[in-house]
Amino acid sequence: MKQFISVNDVANINALVEKALYYKANPFADKQLGAGKRIGLLFLNPSLRTRLSTQVAASNLGMEAIVFNVDKEGWALEFEEGAIMSGSTSEHIKDAAPILGSYFDVLAIRTFPSLKNKEDDYSEMYINQFIKYAGVPVVSLESATLHPLQSLTDIITIQENAKLESRKSKPKIVLTWAPHVKPLPQCVANSFAQWVNAWGEADFVITHPKDYELSEQFTKGATIIYDQDEALKDADYVYVKNWSTFTDYGKIYVNDPRWMLTNEKLQLTNNAKVMHCLPVRRNVELSDEILDGPNSIVTTEAGNRVWAAQAVLSEILNSKR
Repeated sequence: MKQFISVNDVANINALVEKALYYKANPFADKQLGAGKRIGLLFLNPSLRTRLSTQVAASNLGMEAIVFNVDKEGWALEFEEGAIMSGSTSEHIKDAAPILGSYFDVLAIRTFPSLKNKEDDYSEMYINQFIKYAGVPVVSLESATLHPLQSLTDIITIQENAKLESRKSKPKIVLTWAPHVKPLPQCVANSFAQWVNAWGEADFVITHPKDYELSEQFTKGATIIYDQDEALKDADYVYVKNWSTFTDYGKIYVNDPRWMLTNEKLQLTNNAKVMHCLPVRRNVELSDEILDGPNSIVTTEAGNRVWAAQAVLSEILNSKR
């Protein structure tokens, strides 16, 4: 693995999942793999699970992890080619990225969309400029359109749960839109759809109000249903996430509280396990009764972030040997 930006960088999803679960059982099995190596974790926006889980994963492999909050501690970066830097930016990515590449063996970048200009966000300019100029492997800790470490974690969690239940049949997985108090990116939903479709081992349904369609480049292969109750029927896993509109970009059209998942709605499912990437707005996106109930696996899911990151970093370190 040369980099980790999307599912397209993964040769075999199931093999990567097995590696992650191996590390979960044997966290320090490859303690020497990253000895003498450094990873730079660069954040252009805040993080909790992504930052800490990746630090733990790097440490488990013997790597030194250095965190830099670019938005608070560094110069304002310019990413546009040919920019006349007479405004608020102080340093061009052409100058910064090669230096960072000389300091670190791996760079992990977290960016965030503006939700103002779809073309700019979906061009993935920020992370692509790091890839272009850094000269070392780049790992996405979330980009403007995708969150691959989260999605790998989600597949790990589903596979792990299926093993615990000795499930052999294809699960039905439902990604459901949820209300929120502000417009959120499509990153997690895009990425989850991309990974489940590429995995190809589930019956996959996406449900949301009309006008909340995601980009077809990520959802193609899934069944789209606008009636949440219909979509939830016989579901084995329900992934809850809000996202803003894609076509009329970054808007909230509907905030119907009836889309919040409750125990009553869960009765339509096959006693489904409920997932969410966190952070979650309680009693807006998801009810207390779900989050604190026996069907929630969000804590297990969040814990698996470490093993997803460790498997990815291991693959990258092995490819550099």
